[in-house]
Amino acid sequence: MPKVVVLSEYCKSCGLCVEICPKKILSIGDKVNQKGYYTVTVTEEEKCTGCTLCGLVCPDLALEIYK
Repeated sequence: MPKVVVLSEYCKSCGLCVEICPKKILSIGDKVNQKGYYTVTVTEEEKCTGCTLCGLVCPDLALEIYK
């Protein structure tokens, strides 16, 4: 089963990954990282197909996708 790992210390909550995810399993969470940004969270990981679009679009390399 694919897994998305958010590297919260790099996330700037730009929301690009949230918009591009075809399964809409990513959202801006309520946890703040050390830089003061609300980080992305995975809401329904079991729906992830491992397409890697979120990781490709992230300008800060804050997402790791494991298949």
